[in-house]
Amino acid sequence: MIHQHICRLLAILALPTVLHGTAAAAPAQDVLRVRLSADIRSTDPGTNRDDNTDAVVLHMVEGLVAIREDTTVGLLLASKVAVSPDGLRYTFTLRDGIRFHNGALLTADDVVWSWRRYLAPATGWRCLPEFDGRGMTKILAVDAVNPRTVVFKLERPTGLFLATMARTDCGAAAIVHRSSVDVGGKWQQPVGTGPYKMQEWKRGQYIDLVRHDGYAALPGPRDGYTGGKKAEIAKLHFMVIPDEIAGKTALYSGAIDVFPQARSADIEEIRRDPRTRISVAPAMDMFALLFQTRDPLLRDVRIRRALALSLDTAAIAAAVTEGVSKSNNSAVPRTSAYYSPVQALGFRRDIAQAKRLLAAAGYKGQPITMIANKRFAESFDSAVLAQAMAAEAGIRIDLQVLDWATQLDRYTKGKYQAMTFIYSARLDPSLSYEMIAGPKALQPRKVWDDPVVQQKIAESVQQSDPRQRQQVFDMLHRKMLADVPMVVLFNSVDAVGLRANVAGYSSWAPAKPRLWNVRFQ
Repeated sequence: MIHQHICRLLAILALPTVLHGTAAAAPAQDVLRVRLSADIRSTDPGTNRDDNTDAVVLHMVEGLVAIREDTTVGLLLASKVAVSPDGLRYTFTLRDGIRFHNGALLTADDVVWSWRRYLAPATGWRCLPEFDGRGMTKILAVDAVNPRTVVFKLERPTGLFLATMARTDCGAAAIVHRSSVDVGGKWQQPVGTGPYKMQEWKRGQYIDLVRHDGYAALPGPRDGYTGGKKAEIAKLHFMVIPDEIAGKTALYSGAIDVFPQARSADIEEIRRDPRTRISVAPAMDMFALLFQTRDPLLRDVRIRRALALSLDTAAIAAAVTEGVSKSNNSAVPRTSAYYSPVQALGFRRDIAQAKRLLAAAGYKGQPITMIANKRFAESFDSAVLAQAMAAEAGIRIDLQVLDWATQLDRYTKGKYQAMTFIYSARLDPSLSYEMIAGPKALQPRKVWDDPVVQQKIAESVQQSDPRQRQQVFDMLHRKMLADVPMVVLFNSVDAVGLRANVAGYSSWAPAKPRLWNVRFQ
């Protein structure tokens, strides 16, 4: 049955010009076919989103600033930014000659319109809590001083204002034209400034983006999400192929050109095949086991600690990544400059101690339901290994396998006991800790609800001295090991399979495909 499904899928993939006439208009070498492990959730930047959604949408939209290759923040739609001495005013000057996909020139009014939309609760922007006073600061006003100048006024200073603007999960705070919504304010599709624009989205099947001929690239080489971006290929054809084997087979057959999120186990196989090659870079994502600390059973830290002590996280990381990734029990990625000897501290497997803690907590074998999904194979495999290891300590774990969209919804609402989960890359430790810590009453997706932790994260956001920031991050790591709201397992690599004739592609720490400056050779 599986073989028949794959064969049917490959037959469909091999006939793109038959399925939709738009592909027939472009030469085969002017269409780059990219596998998506699941359909995107929307095209509205930073709202109903996940990692795949961000990857596609960020080819169409851009913000005032963007993440550089080294994960620092650089300018994009802005030519300069000036910060007042008290840190409460950010003045952005826009670049000249930037045009939206509909041909309209970018002005300061467009920036104001986009940001007021983000700050409206009805929009459902993922990063609103960071800018409405619940998080790092509150934006008091966004004003257009003249057609090329915009001023942001903040309630309190923060060292991460620009970095948060640039976050991929925030949709890079993209500036879009108001024609992106209908007369009633309902989202239609992004009319952005990026090198590609929307052509067609057939839900569950594909997303087609075409080159924005009016794109105004920055000079110089590509630099993360900024720098010189050139749409060398006329059309990007994102193909939804949930089955991993089918996706890899499509790569070998030539039905697709780019295979993101390749499994660690596939790296050597893809590298050895003369038809394909592999691009690999250390990533800053985070695979973890989450606990719902409000659960009647798991609210007892002794049970959470016992579960953590039952795990051999080094063995889990080695097994599920084929030895590519090493264990990391810290929310700070191994590749971060803030990954210190303290961050390297972690849990050591101790079955005897785990059993003592369980006895002290009165645990009598009550089942713990752990949610997992098969979209991210390493995450599912980690759950299976955790289940087996915990059983040695007498902990019963029942696995519940859900589709990714359902699991993401359960995570967002905090409706779970335990789950294996993957967080996309955060490029500063403050943001890494922020994505897991916060008040559950206001943000149910938060894992670690502790006022002291929230205060320390706030301090790290406001602090600019690296040594003092390091002290805060080290304190947070020690406390997380003590509180056990979660067990960080490992950071993966960004492994992307490519057809041998694809040139210009480069993996990087945020683990997002960037398809500008990519060409066929």
